[in-house]
Amino acid sequence: MKAKFMSLASGSSGNCYYIGVENYGILIDAGIAVRTIKKRLKEAGIPMESVRAVFVTHDHADHIKGVGGLGEKLHIPIYTTAAIHQGINRSYCVTEKLHTCVHHIDKQQPLQIADIGIEAFEVPHDGTDNVGYCINIAGNNFVFLTDLGEITSIAAPYIRRANYLVMEANYDEKMLRTGVYPEHLKRRIQSSTGHLSNLTTANFLAEHFDTQLRHVWLCHLSKDNNTPELAYNTVAQKLHEKGVVAGTDVQLQALSRNTASQLYEFEL
Repeated sequence: MKAKFMSLASGSSGNCYYIGVENYGILIDAGIAVRTIKKRLKEAGIPMESVRAVFVTHDHADHIKGVGGLGEKLHIPIYTTAAIHQGINRSYCVTEKLHTCVHHIDKQQPLQIADIGIEAFEVPHDGTDNVGYCINIAGNNFVFLTDLGEITSIAAPYIRRANYLVMEANYDEKMLRTGVYPEHLKRRIQSSTGHLSNLTTANFLAEHFDTQLRHVWLCHLSKDNNTPELAYNTVAQKLHEKGVVAGTDVQLQALSRNTASQLYEFEL
């Protein structure tokens, strides 16, 4: 079996990821316009009709802007917890409220969409409710943690079981500390329900590296408090200190905020 992954967008302006197999797949979040989702999938050779579901991580605008159009107009099922669904329908950015497309899930209760297994798990963030996802395809785990303030005892085992990992590296600590953000926003970002720094992500991956981890994509980089080079180099350096060489022992990329990644394909 072959798995496919691409990031359609990854950052505070919008987040959306595609994960699938040969002829169908799912989206993780839909925080960009439906027309942009269609365009970027088409450019990768993926027809919109092959998207069988959308799984939402939380109800912040940059993760849900497109869910109304996908769910109510294109009739794609929208899966997330009951609390997140309520938050979506309260959100100012969702003009097409969700009714016919609503599907509730429970954390740590796996479900199956054809060959794709999906399990949500709790992460600490300041949405109405917040989850990461572990996607299993042919025994391989693709784990998504796009927004979280700390790596908890619930989230950590999912990271450690990943073969392919999409994980937040939101900010560089020095850039945030010396930057123009007001103090209340700096505190929010650094809090246990905010975002992960490059260094926090780097230290965890270095301390817990296992050879089953084949590929890491650093996601949700801040426009103002990070750069792809800083995120990549911070993680690569910490891995190197543990004898792990990025590009050889594990593949490592920092995802673009506003443009799609390449379509990655993996023989499983």
